[in-house]
Amino acid sequence: MKVAVITRHAVTNYGSLLQALATQNVISNLGHESVIIDYVRNDEHYRNIEKTILKSKPSWNSNPIKKFCYLAFRETESISAGKKFENQRKKLLNLTRTFSDFEQLCENPPEADVYMTGSDQVWGPVGSGILDEAYCLSFADKSKKKISYAASFGKSELTEENKDFFKSRLSDYHRIAVREDSAVKMLDSIGIDSTQVLDPTLLIEREQWSEYIGEKPNKKYVLVYQLHNDPTLGKYAEQVAKKKGLPLIRVSASFHQITREGRFVYAPSVQKFLSYVKYADCMITDSFHGTAFAINFNVPFVEILPNNNTQSRNQSILKLTGLTDRILSDNTDYSLSDKPIDYERVNLILKKEREKSLSVLKSMIED
Repeated sequence: MKVAVITRHAVTNYGSLLQALATQNVISNLGHESVIIDYVRNDEHYRNIEKTILKSKPSWNSNPIKKFCYLAFRETESISAGKKFENQRKKLLNLTRTFSDFEQLCENPPEADVYMTGSDQVWGPVGSGILDEAYCLSFADKSKKKISYAASFGKSELTEENKDFFKSRLSDYHRIAVREDSAVKMLDSIGIDSTQVLDPTLLIEREQWSEYIGEKPNKKYVLVYQLHNDPTLGKYAEQVAKKKGLPLIRVSASFHQITREGRFVYAPSVQKFLSYVKYADCMITDSFHGTAFAINFNVPFVEILPNNNTQSRNQSILKLTGLTDRILSDNTDYSLSDKPIDYERVNLILKKEREKSLSVLKSMIED
């Protein structure tokens, strides 16, 4: 079977790229051909994304001088990181030709036996703030099988308008599997059945990730991997590293994080990124995929939930693995970083959930 997957693979961050890579590999491991639909909206391309984001920032967009300063710095940063990730996507992913808008997809969709909405926040708003029906497979011929695996809304509630949008577009799916328990509840509220499954990065065991992991760093360190603008996270990580007597390393594809706590490592390769996670003495993160890799690699970690409506995805994986006690509730509780994790128990949970999720994916494709 040829499975064409549409997902948020071209966002400039490690989670987006690695979940697409994992999805591709897992489908291949099941004995099928997998292609990632190279759908990169013009307004989300790394050369244009900052102009798109700026439209939602009236305090910057309304002032010509502030607008110039914002774009002068942020566009340079986005293009630099965007090129790095584009090169890695071309090396790691089996991509179709590039589609830059929904109309192009409708006019000439890639050939496949099965069309699949992949993982990550595919059913959340795109950069311009709208919902994109491309991620609901509206471009695919109605005679073709449509499925989703580990799709996410990126939030825990749907507006009435969003309920109508998804009810009309997801009703013709053959089967639907989502990443968070909150997504199951949201779909249930509009009369659509779904199953919760693991993020695709967790379907690949840590031993299998080894071919993508670079060399072990020479010295011990505390790692901070941060996506959201929360100054308390860096300060907490800095104190953890100080109390452990270890250097703090900050890995990010966002160059402006150079001013934050830790020795800054800018946009390393996937191999180096995974190496930094795997060999960390402790990891401080607000990232869903940072958390997922810490769990998969059995790395001690502290979770600082993002201060926005995307908390549900982090909470869901911690709830599933029985690790909600890794969520920081007191910014002065530095002992949490030294609290051991019973990874023997966690690995048993992961093994069971992995088998279940792989079975769901296999049956969705083949039945």
